[in-house]
Amino acid sequence: MNKKQKNLLIRIIIAAVLWVPLFLISEEIIEVPFFQKYPILLFCFFLIPYLLVGHDILRKALNGIKNKQVFDENFLMAIATIGAIALGEYGEGVAVMLLYQVGELFQSYAVGKSRKNISELMDIRPDYANIEQEDGTLEKVDPYEVEVGSIIVIQPGEKVPLDGVIEEGNSALNTSALTGESKPREVAVGDEILSGSINMTGVLKVRTTTEFDESTASKILDLVENASSRKSKSENFIAKFARVYTPIVCYAALFLAVVPPLFIMLTHVGAHHYATTGAIWADWVLRACTFLVISCPCAVVISIPLSFFAGIGGASNQGILIKGSNYLETLSEVKAVAFDKTGTITKGNFAVTAVHHSPVAEQELLDYAAHAECHSSHPISLSLQQAYGSKIDPTRVTGIEEISGHGIKAKVDGRNVAIGNEKMMKLVGAESHPCHHVGTIIHVAIDGEYYGHIVITDELKEHSKEAMQQLKKAGVEKTIMLTGDAESVAKKVAEEVGLTDYRAELLPADKVTAVEGLLKDYAGTNKKLAFVGDGINDAPVLARADIGIAMGALGSDAAIEAADVVLMDDDPLKISKAIKISRKCLGIVKQNIAFALGVKLLCLILAAFGIANMWLAIIADVGVMILAVLNAIRCLAVKNL
Repeated sequence: MNKKQKNLLIRIIIAAVLWVPLFLISEEIIEVPFFQKYPILLFCFFLIPYLLVGHDILRKALNGIKNKQVFDENFLMAIATIGAIALGEYGEGVAVMLLYQVGELFQSYAVGKSRKNISELMDIRPDYANIEQEDGTLEKVDPYEVEVGSIIVIQPGEKVPLDGVIEEGNSALNTSALTGESKPREVAVGDEILSGSINMTGVLKVRTTTEFDESTASKILDLVENASSRKSKSENFIAKFARVYTPIVCYAALFLAVVPPLFIMLTHVGAHHYATTGAIWADWVLRACTFLVISCPCAVVISIPLSFFAGIGGASNQGILIKGSNYLETLSEVKAVAFDKTGTITKGNFAVTAVHHSPVAEQELLDYAAHAECHSSHPISLSLQQAYGSKIDPTRVTGIEEISGHGIKAKVDGRNVAIGNEKMMKLVGAESHPCHHVGTIIHVAIDGEYYGHIVITDELKEHSKEAMQQLKKAGVEKTIMLTGDAESVAKKVAEEVGLTDYRAELLPADKVTAVEGLLKDYAGTNKKLAFVGDGINDAPVLARADIGIAMGALGSDAAIEAADVVLMDDDPLKISKAIKISRKCLGIVKQNIAFALGVKLLCLILAAFGIANMWLAIIADVGVMILAVLNAIRCLAVKNL
């Protein structure tokens, strides 16, 4: 509990201790002649626990009136309790305020607890970075002050403050806060490591590759902190509902307090039930006060945002970053998922497996290809450089020109080298030879003549096939792969993992067109389309789909920025998990709305007919709120989905 919650708890306890004997005296369970002789003193004594526990509610109600924002739960409680006390129901008036504050304390504690759980899950912000001095000592500096390319030292038990590449040492990293994966990750010299991980065993020297603002930890914290600003349709509905609902029930209570007693007095219908005119007014005003207590919309207004907040927090714990409750809600309606291939379904670990139809030695062809691609960081380019095996000399390369959807043209040692697909060969006037091997085929032309092709293959991710099976179990109707790769490669991958459809040899613009076509199939329905990608060329498609899902650990910054959901460990199995989390959260939201409004409607009817008293009103308000909040917190429990 925080200080504010502790203060409220102390006030509740003291007020309850004072209220119990006063209530027993007011109900004449304990006879005290002094109070019977001077009833005004009993009223004054009841004011002590009432003001002690409810002064902040009364103050908020007054501030709301001053700011012309009258109709809220504070106003309802203030009017209802003051009305009850004014009618001589001192014990019930104080009890309503007392138990309302018990509910507020519980709600505040529950929200704080869930926020604390989420902040612990996301406790990845580093406090410092170690910079080694000339004498070998370590100086702790603010991570913001560390420049790109600096060498930092990370000791066992410390958080990794910035993204970087290991220059010296090996260790095991705890990446659970980033990926939800409890198994430590072994790292050594040359491996990339992400900020927010915890170094478990050895001392590491790391060369930083990003500034702190651009580091993985900062991006994750930014995503989580800004998630609450993106409201779902359910949250927006509840906010609008509360703005309309509260004034309606206030006017309904006023009607209940004034119109029926006036009708009875004018017509004498039912007047025989009352001893005096004052008794008529007292009965109906008390009904109106009970009506106000029951009508308080706390359960709905509090539990719905809490459900989404807990759902986003639970997903974060599993390495799934959802940028807002609106995206969490959209995820629950996904019925089709489109995938990029490389880095999404496959590992993106390309390797050269063959060279065909080359009039020159294999090493010479790889020399030209690797140098032409030397300025690209694409996995295919890296595989060519790795297959070449010798040091790349960039001074040999000039005039690099990348042609989207075709390949690259460059001058290597003064010779015009074109490397890419069959479209590129047609562009430079070289007649390519088809390849019967399955894989990515890289054709090479030098000075306009065909010099053969290089076969590059990629591995499927371990969980790709299982991921498609889980998506079908989750109710996804279509799984489609959109790739720029050759038809033969696309067909083989689609069959191996069990996709329902695939589209091959697509340019980036073609992927957008394909997604727009899929969106038209679901136009006018509640069915949504998700697209999963990782490359910079996937950013337009991620933004165009109903929901964009980016592979975060290895994905490009542009893809992560454009996406609505980020999977921190690149595991395609997390897609079905994200959908299940969203559906559980939306189910709980609907349960809370139906339960809270259903109980309130029933109790409001009972109150209007005089069947429900103030005690039932308290149970209907505080009890429903507590049950709704408890139900909302279930959204945090998503580990076994």
